[in-house]
Amino acid sequence: MDKRRLIVHYVLADMCAAAIAWTLFYLFRKAYLEPIKFGYAVPIVLDRNYVTGLLLIPIFWLGLYVAIGGYSDIYRRHRTKELGQTLLISVIGVVVIFFVLLLDDQVASYHYYYRSFLTLFLLHFGITFLFRFLLTSRTVRRVHARQIGFNTVLVGGNERAVNVFQEIGAMPRSPGNRFIGFVNVNGGDQQLATEGLPRLGKLPELRTIIQREAVEEVIIAVESSEHEHMSRIINELEGTNVRIKIIPDMYDILSGSVKMTSIFGTPLIEVNPQIMPAWQFSIKRLFDIVVSILAMIALSPILFAVALLVKLSSPGPVFFRQERIGRFGRPFQIIKFRSMVCNAEAEGPQLSSATDPRITRIGRFLRRTRMDELPQFWNVLKGDMSLVGPRPERQHFINEIMKVAPHYRHLHKVRPGITSWGQVKFGYAENVEQMIRRLKYDILYIENMSLAVDLKILAYTILIILKGDGK
Repeated sequence: MDKRRLIVHYVLADMCAAAIAWTLFYLFRKAYLEPIKFGYAVPIVLDRNYVTGLLLIPIFWLGLYVAIGGYSDIYRRHRTKELGQTLLISVIGVVVIFFVLLLDDQVASYHYYYRSFLTLFLLHFGITFLFRFLLTSRTVRRVHARQIGFNTVLVGGNERAVNVFQEIGAMPRSPGNRFIGFVNVNGGDQQLATEGLPRLGKLPELRTIIQREAVEEVIIAVESSEHEHMSRIINELEGTNVRIKIIPDMYDILSGSVKMTSIFGTPLIEVNPQIMPAWQFSIKRLFDIVVSILAMIALSPILFAVALLVKLSSPGPVFFRQERIGRFGRPFQIIKFRSMVCNAEAEGPQLSSATDPRITRIGRFLRRTRMDELPQFWNVLKGDMSLVGPRPERQHFINEIMKVAPHYRHLHKVRPGITSWGQVKFGYAENVEQMIRRLKYDILYIENMSLAVDLKILAYTILIILKGDGK
């Protein structure tokens, strides 16, 4: 069964579970709650309310599962994760349905509200988890039996790599690794070749090998003395969407870096590819859209006034458009109020400074208050940007930064933002060195990304705008 077909099975199972739970809950209300309320038996009729709910409720639950990532990594799901995720979604969904559809019901006593809530929750959770448990158990058995596997490459061909290759290969219940070869870091680490595992190439060829061989997982097996290679290897893997695991040494184990994920599996450090849970990403995107629409409506008089001032202050267009690099390295056109004279970069890409003569009089005010960034709410609505995220740069300056700080590519994991932690700390960068200093805060933001951090950064940005002390 391929991934798409399995996802369809999960979708159908979830929609059937929602429909069955809604039907049983409707019968519970007709056969139990309404007779208590009216004092006599009520005929059970599948009326318009039932039919409407039967059509809309499964779609509602499907949307919740999509938002929370219920159909992602479909071959890597396990039963404990299924239990926790189904429990969380059931609580959220039942709360929404209760307050939207059921709270205005007339009942004999408020205690029956609790019974309604508990009944709907138990029905939906129990039926949905049963269906998902059966589907997930079948997939887990196929992974353990090596019927499903994930193309895996070992980086390093030393003794540690040989040991992990042999250990995983000898496990009676496979964790899913299908080893297709190894990549050596230096000329001497080729011991895996004696185990019959083909050498696919050297470290600089790793990204090409991943694309060519459809690699899904990489296990890094370098010696403790070669840890200087670790950063280089992880940077090479950035943006490839592979799972990264590292063979730990004793220091890693004693420091608590190694977390047990399987009773029978080899202890490995997994570099977590998930910046935020899928449901938080969905809420972040929804928040971006709602705030951007409200901001463009509420600030429309200010936007019009600023546009008029820009037009009157110097000849040229009101808006400034420029290609920037966004999520996954994709270019997009950023839009801002023009704060410089026309043809400001006739001699090539240049960064501005506080005393830059190219900045117009109104431009200095706009930059100090960050008001030149207001049109980027349109970029947020289009999906090119987010309210909070690393500031997008031009490819020219990215190339310059990468010469000194190759870990810059980590910023392309997320949508760039109108404001960022680095922007709050440093404002506009005047040279590549300042860009690199700001980079540290942007990477820290990505590694600690959450809705709470976004709200803090937005609050500080608003303070900067009100005080007018932006750099």
